[in-house]
Amino acid sequence: MTSRLMSLLMLVAALSGVADAAKPDLPNILLIVADDLGWSDVGWHDGIAKTPHMDQLVRTGVELDQHYVQPVCTPTRTALMSGRYPGRFGPHTLSPSNLRAMPLDTVTMASALKSQGYYTVQSGKWHLGARSEWGPNVFGFDRGYGTLTGAADPWTHKYRKGHFEDTWHRDGRRIDEEGNATELVAAEAVRRIHEKRSPWFIYVPFHAVHTPVDAPDEYKKIYENVTFHTDPEKQDSRLRLAAMVSQLDAKIGQLVTALEQTNQRTNTLIIFTSDNGGIESLKNAYVGNVGHSPLNSENDPLRGQKATLYEGGIRVCAFANWPGRLKPHKCTVPMHAVDWFPTIANLVGYQPAQLKWDGIDQTAALEGKVSEKPRTIYIAMPNSWALRHGDWKLIADSRGKTQLFNLAADPYEKTDLAKTEADKVEELKVLLAAEQAKDLKTLPEDLVGLPN
Repeated sequence: MTSRLMSLLMLVAALSGVADAAKPDLPNILLIVADDLGWSDVGWHDGIAKTPHMDQLVRTGVELDQHYVQPVCTPTRTALMSGRYPGRFGPHTLSPSNLRAMPLDTVTMASALKSQGYYTVQSGKWHLGARSEWGPNVFGFDRGYGTLTGAADPWTHKYRKGHFEDTWHRDGRRIDEEGNATELVAAEAVRRIHEKRSPWFIYVPFHAVHTPVDAPDEYKKIYENVTFHTDPEKQDSRLRLAAMVSQLDAKIGQLVTALEQTNQRTNTLIIFTSDNGGIESLKNAYVGNVGHSPLNSENDPLRGQKATLYEGGIRVCAFANWPGRLKPHKCTVPMHAVDWFPTIANLVGYQPAQLKWDGIDQTAALEGKVSEKPRTIYIAMPNSWALRHGDWKLIADSRGKTQLFNLAADPYEKTDLAKTEADKVEELKVLLAAEQAKDLKTLPEDLVGLPN
């Protein structure tokens, strides 16, 4: 090697070092999603369960008081991963579905972060396609683990009888494991945190507290002297739910401990949300021995529950926590799950050339700033729709029925103003129609005839 070439290589190396030194550290991102968690299931809402770890994260972080999602599982997960309203991908994404939710070439939060040098991990419930060829590994995740379907029995890990009864997997390959699902999902995430492959994005969509509702005995003992109901079956049901919420809380505490043990806490943004509101009562259709849940989650004082367009179905427990970066406060700015992708993209410097999001960058809101521009949020179900614009909320269905609420004056949706505020109804109908027009009305051809 000539001295001139050696000098040139040394110069390039030196310049590269300067560039790397000047480049800010990219934050780790821990995105946690609970399943069917009710508004009043948690401690910081004076709920039925003890949640000290989440309560602490709320006290020291940003409580997202008006965080909206879709009314059921698959649509919310689609919104989170794509930054798009789920109806943009077809009518099958508006309901819980085992079909592929998004086209295979969809740019997801995971694939975008991977392009920025992130190590990407998913551990838990996928529910964006129940076949391995539709799993997390083909949508930008380096590692995928858990169930591909919409929840599973916490002990057997089995779904409902049928095509997708057994989908517990690691990186798309079916596996059999013993143990409680919540414990296994948390252990996998903890293990990945300890790898310290920064920057990383770890997505932890827990099965808890979706039916079948149950938890290990150590969590039931927390409530052994608590009377939830005089009816023995309802007492047992509510006790199992409270125990499962506390187990979820304990596992989140373990994730935080892992961050602290590995000195990654201050460089990690933690985001928590539920996929929809809680369900008050549900028969257990899953393969296992867990009983029914006649007394389950609680959404009071919000009206409605899972699978409804009232606030109890779509406004959920949520927070963000990042020590030293996000000052503790209660954020009352309306947000939606679609906002997280553009917000995180801004945080890490991801600038797509041609990518249309329905979400908006909510960095300012997380920092405590309030926008005077009213936000429009659109939420669709198969035959009904909700649209929030500023303080006003319209609910409409395919039969032509409409309801109108002023959420500033009536946050619990007790007074329908559709008849007295007809002009406002018509104004919101125009906005709603514009959003509906963007949705894909037919099932993608390659999914026609496939089992769901």
